[in-house]
Amino acid sequence: MYLEEQRRRALSLLANLIIWVFEAVSFGVIWFGEYHNPLFFRGNYVVIGLYAVFLFLITKSFNGYKLSYMRVLDLCLSHGLAIVIGGAVAYIFICMVSRDYMNVLPVIIMVIIQIVFETLWVILIQHIYMLFFPPRKLIVIYGIYPPENFLLKINARRDRYQICEVLNYQQGMEKIQQDVLDFEGVVLYDLPSEDRNNILKYCFKHSIRTYVIPKITDIIMKGSDDMHLVDTPVFLSRNIGLQADQRFFKRATDLFISGVGIIVASPIMLIIAIAIKAYDHGPVFYRQVRLTRGGKQFMIYKFRSMRIDAEAHGAQLAKKDDDRITPVGKVLRNLHLDELPQLFNVFVGDMSMVGPRPERPEIFEKYEESVPDFDFRLKVKAGLTGYAQVYGKYNTTPIDKLKLDLTYIQEYSYWLDLKLLLLTFRIVFRKESSEGVDKNQQTALKDKNEKG
Repeated sequence: MYLEEQRRRALSLLANLIIWVFEAVSFGVIWFGEYHNPLFFRGNYVVIGLYAVFLFLITKSFNGYKLSYMRVLDLCLSHGLAIVIGGAVAYIFICMVSRDYMNVLPVIIMVIIQIVFETLWVILIQHIYMLFFPPRKLIVIYGIYPPENFLLKINARRDRYQICEVLNYQQGMEKIQQDVLDFEGVVLYDLPSEDRNNILKYCFKHSIRTYVIPKITDIIMKGSDDMHLVDTPVFLSRNIGLQADQRFFKRATDLFISGVGIIVASPIMLIIAIAIKAYDHGPVFYRQVRLTRGGKQFMIYKFRSMRIDAEAHGAQLAKKDDDRITPVGKVLRNLHLDELPQLFNVFVGDMSMVGPRPERPEIFEKYEESVPDFDFRLKVKAGLTGYAQVYGKYNTTPIDKLKLDLTYIQEYSYWLDLKLLLLTFRIVFRKESSEGVDKNQQTALKDKNEKG
């Protein structure tokens, strides 16, 4: 098992190294062919090196090098986004060095070639990976409640993982210790803390790969600061949401981005408004009460994507193949253009560009009945995009949505906001990100036994 793990890692490193070298060489070609200054001498190679390092860092932050478990589409989109950003920064640098506006065509050609090459390369490597390395055989050890919802999710990744056994922790530590040795990995799902810790220590001792589904308290601890008060490790969890300086810079960024966004998107919003009005002569905007930081209520604005009588029978989330969505609305939802008016909500301060998705009060109350800690999401302002929006889906269950949003709150940084804003472009190409709930559901609740 150890040798196979090393082979997997070697393939990933080699594949990523080839990508990185290709990026550096392709930039070097256009630099020496179009832009370099003969007086730079060795400085030319420094410029190429800086470009390669910058592109490496931006791609790594987008998880573009996670060939072992990321989906092909997500990998291609991560690389594509990083290449576009790298090309834009490179061109700005070239113009600054030259003190003039230079021909942008070579950079555009380089970006296109890099995207095409890396897309084909990622697809090829994924096929090679699947050919030589079959899905990891896993055992799931669960607590009181069967992990039915989790199994549905993990079974969607049969290209990487194969659940071979599902075992309840109440069958005893002796049975667990005997069984886990036969698998390539162990999944610990919703276990009592003491039992989970014992199993985790056993897996660590025997070098068994372990996937832990975190509890709410785990995520809170994950965002703690290390302190060295004495010769004993101390974790400090502030539990206050964002600090004053973070809120200030976040608000300044919100004002700038939303202001520019409103100006740039105005022609698009005008076209959308005309299309909605022309279809059924109904109202263009849809207003709805939502919750933001501290449980404060505000009126959110969206382009109307459903029929006028869509909620005649009460509040409910959009469903899969929802017949209440108009033809214009389907286009808006698939491209997430129905949310453009929320730029005004951000500008006036009701929302932030990045934060937890704002929920309706009546749906929020239903979620709290199942997940009592759901109000932890209200420690920061609601956002136009966010951690759960980027890494989750529209129909992500409340407990998983809470865990994703709490991860954002506990690990907040200015760079994380910027990263999530950039990764939001990736959502447009992922159809499942806007997938509605099942037809028999009114909310995203699936398993009322999930408590986090």
